[in-house]
Amino acid sequence: MKLTLYQIDAFTSSLFKGNPAAVIPLEKWLNDNLMQQIAMENNLSETVFFVPTDSPDADYQIRWFTPNLEINLCGHASLASAYVLFGILNFDRPELRFSSKSGILRITQKNGLFTMDFPSWKPERYTQYGDELAEILGTPDIVGVYRHRDLLVELPNEQAVRNCKPDFTLMKKYYDKMIITAPGTSYRSDIPSEHSDFVSRFFAPGAGIDEDPVTGSSHSQLIPFWSEKLGKMTMYALQLSKRGGEVWCEQLNDERVTMSGRCVYYMKGEISLLDN
Repeated sequence: MKLTLYQIDAFTSSLFKGNPAAVIPLEKWLNDNLMQQIAMENNLSETVFFVPTDSPDADYQIRWFTPNLEINLCGHASLASAYVLFGILNFDRPELRFSSKSGILRITQKNGLFTMDFPSWKPERYTQYGDELAEILGTPDIVGVYRHRDLLVELPNEQAVRNCKPDFTLMKKYYDKMIITAPGTSYRSDIPSEHSDFVSRFFAPGAGIDEDPVTGSSHSQLIPFWSEKLGKMTMYALQLSKRGGEVWCEQLNDERVTMSGRCVYYMKGEISLLDN
């Protein structure tokens, strides 16, 4: 059996930035264990698989795997999948619909910018933490702690987010996934006279990823959090990983958000599976 693999850098306009995803189109689902083994072999934060569906509500089913486990939502690999479908596999409808473990995900494109309609996960204030959190992050300057799927920690400023050096061994002992965030001060790439609205970093040692370069699913929490805090429906965000990435955000309503980004094609390869 031979499978085609595309590697796409998502949430960026520049090669070697953003978040790389391995995208593998399928005609039918492989064995779950085999998909997990492929993701482990690829050793990227996400390997995404999709198959066509006859459902009237969706065009494809989609699933996402880290090197360690399957997760319920991934933004950058969904963005990369849309890039492959629209730009390489000639998907010709105005809206691409994925059926996923987090419901129906809709993606459109305009002038190279892909916009994803995702669930809004407003985090609520979280008090069930102790001194370990400051020890994990190496700073006592924590403004607030919140949670939905992941722990969200607000820090005082962008510099604190940039300079944070987490203890991942200790983090894994207490938390699978963690977002750190603060108001933005770096300037926008699209409007150089204006600064970003917020910045973030995302850690997932429990999923085998110490730091994810750019994370769509974390913005399902970040967008409603900052929309309420800033009193804004549309925002521009930067994820401050080593590779870095940018996300155009909108709070549509209490249930849905959109996040938009660009992608860059890196490579196409072939996986050869013998006797699988």
